[in-house]
Amino acid sequence: MAYDKFNILKSSAYPLPIENVDTDQIIPARFLKATERKGFGDNLFRDWRYNNDGSPKEDFVLNDEKYTGKILVGGKNFGSGSSREHAAWAVYDFGFRCVISSFFADIFRNNCLNVGVLPVQISEEFLQNIFSAIYKDPNTQIEVDLPNQKVTLLATGESESFDINSYKKENMPNGFDDIDYLQNIKSEIKEFAKSRPF
Repeated sequence: MAYDKFNILKSSAYPLPIENVDTDQIIPARFLKATERKGFGDNLFRDWRYNNDGSPKEDFVLNDEKYTGKILVGGKNFGSGSSREHAAWAVYDFGFRCVISSFFADIFRNNCLNVGVLPVQISEEFLQNIFSAIYKDPNTQIEVDLPNQKVTLLATGESESFDINSYKKENMPNGFDDIDYLQNIKSEIKEFAKSRPF
């Protein structure tokens, strides 16, 4: 298992209503030296989270104690910019298991799916309703239902469906990356190989 299994997530959320958040803002380039997926969460949104002296910026959402949870709600065009997979690693390592936005950059979306972060794309109208609900009550709960591909704002019952690649939808409840998936069907691969001519 490469990452936490994902099935149905009920959680409060952090609101980040900023459009065009790119991967250099998610994890600045100077922190890309490591090759393991560990420790990147410490530098998630580093330049937005901390002053030059390393002290936390009190007005940044990740430093605001009233917000908690495993869901990050971002503005339109989240994850644009370079293709660095470290951005998805940082999101996961911080503790987020889902990012909700009205639009994702394709490469960031795929990188998230590869490491166990579910990118949920919804309408701009529903996104704004979620932001409003969180600001009204920071403890408001959001349910992300992967099997039924539905996200629900539990305070109001409002919900929308979302799309996901069927292969990734099959992998996420098992915590499988591509290698785990192949290992899981190894016996089938061997049987298939036996039926093929050399």
